[in-house]
Amino acid sequence: MDVLINVFVALHIIGIAALLGGFLTQMKAMGAGTARMVPAMLHGALTMLVTGVILVGLNQADGESVDNIKIGVKLALLVVILGLVYVKRDEEHVDKAAFGAVGALTAANVFIATLWT
Repeated sequence: MDVLINVFVALHIIGIAALLGGFLTQMKAMGAGTARMVPAMLHGALTMLVTGVILVGLNQADGESVDNIKIGVKLALLVVILGLVYVKRDEEHVDKAAFGAVGALTAANVFIATLWT
C-alpha cells in the first residue's frame, strides 16, 4: 500500500508542478496584460483533484488518520482554482486579478500542504 500511496503523491506533485509551471510561464505576459490560462494549468488542476481524492481514500483505507479540515480547505481552494482556470481557458487574454488569484491560491495550497501539521 505504501508504494501505491507514494505513486499517487508523486502524481499529485506533478499536477502541482503543471499548474504552477503554467502560471509561472505566463508571469511576463501577465505584466503586459496578455496572460492566458494554458492547458497545462487545467490538466494540472484536474490531476491534483483526482490524485488528492485518491490519496485521501488510500490513507483512510490504510488506517491512517486524515485531517479532514485541512483536506476540506485544500479542496475548497482547488475547486476555486479549477473553476477559474476552466471558465477562463478559452479567453485570449485573462485579466490580471483572475490570473493572479490562480497563482496565489496555488501557492497557498502548497503552503497549506507543507506547513499545516
